[in-house]
Amino acid sequence: MTLTTLSDLEQQYRTLKKLYENCEVVMGNLEITSIDRNRNLSFLKSIREVTGYVLVALNQFDYLPLENLRIVRGTKLYEGRYSLAIFLNYRRDGYYGLRQLGLRNLTEILNGGVYVDQNKFLCHADTIHWRDIIKNPQAELLVVPSNNSRRCHRSCNGRCWGHQEDQLTKTVCAEQCDGRCFGPYVSDCCHRECAGGCSGPKDTDCFACTNFNDSGACVTQCPQPFVYNPTSFQLEHNPRAKYTYGAFCVKKCPHNFVVDHSSCVRACPSNKMEVEENRIKMCIPCTDVCPKVCDGIGTGSLQTAQTVDASNIDKFVNCTKINGNLIFLITVCLFRDMYHGIGPLDPERLNVFRTVKEITGFLNIQSWPQNMTDLSVFSSLATIGGRSLYSGISLLILKQLWISSLQFQSLDEISAGNVYIFNNSRLCFYNTVNWTSLFRTPSQKVHIRNNRDPKECSQQQMVCDEMCSDDGCWGPGSDQCLSCRYFRRGRACVESCNLFDGEMREFSNGSVCLECDSQCEKMDGNTMSCFGQGPDQCVKCLHFKDGPNCVEKCPDGLQGANSFIFKYAKANNECHPCHANCTQGMHS
Repeated sequence: MTLTTLSDLEQQYRTLKKLYENCEVVMGNLEITSIDRNRNLSFLKSIREVTGYVLVALNQFDYLPLENLRIVRGTKLYEGRYSLAIFLNYRRDGYYGLRQLGLRNLTEILNGGVYVDQNKFLCHADTIHWRDIIKNPQAELLVVPSNNSRRCHRSCNGRCWGHQEDQLTKTVCAEQCDGRCFGPYVSDCCHRECAGGCSGPKDTDCFACTNFNDSGACVTQCPQPFVYNPTSFQLEHNPRAKYTYGAFCVKKCPHNFVVDHSSCVRACPSNKMEVEENRIKMCIPCTDVCPKVCDGIGTGSLQTAQTVDASNIDKFVNCTKINGNLIFLITVCLFRDMYHGIGPLDPERLNVFRTVKEITGFLNIQSWPQNMTDLSVFSSLATIGGRSLYSGISLLILKQLWISSLQFQSLDEISAGNVYIFNNSRLCFYNTVNWTSLFRTPSQKVHIRNNRDPKECSQQQMVCDEMCSDDGCWGPGSDQCLSCRYFRRGRACVESCNLFDGEMREFSNGSVCLECDSQCEKMDGNTMSCFGQGPDQCVKCLHFKDGPNCVEKCPDGLQGANSFIFKYAKANNECHPCHANCTQGMHS
């Protein structure tokens, strides 16, 4: 991390004031830099908490008025080490600079260390009990005194922020206290969820929270989105659920944040996508590759491009939808485009198209590498939209001398436009495809001419798998069928489902084979292992049974509506509730 400054000192001050006036909690880092000596910084007194780090550098004012700052969490650290960094706060050619830290209520730095150095006029940096404030005893502490401090008040035992009596940093607690305290006795310990001290023993008496603040009470975690229902034996939505927002529990995330499980986040992680449900923006897991819309050739950022080539193919990485067209002309292959100074395209890089599921325009292939005998890089392509057409064509495959099969195994719709497959001397399987099953309008046509003779294909065993229906196939193998003659397992067509044998037992949903739940025991003989999807559809449980559901283990500390749920297994491996007085389960 590096400190941020603006060249205009007036603008620097205005920006600081605009950001932090009337602010109590800084979500991120507090950087106070390049502020001259006559500025009114009293607006900083409202700040009580900083979630990241505090940086004070290159300033000329004499007093830092962060008087109500109680806790620095250090979720981000300056230079990867410091939660509090204070340095170079003086004017080299004068007598102006930082003389006193007004941090008299700072009692907790949860993560990271402290760096104080090169502050020519600063007093009392060396009388502060930094190790009492820093929670992690291994955190780095570098405080270099640069001025002779006045003595602390006699009541401070040599530890203070300044020379006045009210600037004591540490109250001696009873040794039984595992945190801070509000007096010297055993009964004066703060609640274990408190940070920075307290005014009493309860979780509502904390000055700040170690973990989360739930409507004034410090808690280990916010009320979770799901709780265990002992009646239905399932996790159900918790009507009292709250989201974590920084160190706070909130009923709703700010409008510019999204919900990820039980937290408010600025953006979804890479394996999730943002959706809106009931006017709430949420992150949900992607079933495969997360959706990503990319410009096609001749569209948007590729407006001037004429073909996919070495200069633009990286723009298609992780794309699932092409907004426009994909065009492969002669320059895609082994040749260098001398006119535009573009090198040849490595055929391996065409694998970026394996994630593409939709092309809104047309697919035009007039050039393809000789060492690639199929178009399997488009194995995930499900839809060719035909919103824009090439002379009325949405799929064009022309004069490819090396392609023997198309292998469009996921293609199930060509929304508009015609199909044109001409002069591909080695291409087989094209004649088996029921093209009209892919079309969405009666005006769509298929034009196929001068490809390999189907009789030659048959002689070379280039025919559809016997598991394919009469709708045909895209290439060899049971995973290239347009539809199945009997059953489908994933992409492959099969003769039957594994109802009574096989490593993974299945049930049939129409003509589709689906796996039994992992908690179902595999049955012998002519007995099925399950009747449907889900842990409540097993004939017998592999491990334990909790109500109607097969589970890997009985509930052990699951959050319920009002308490944590503990259960134990009886001899029949059924889960039963522990006695109400048990807090950590029980021995069976």
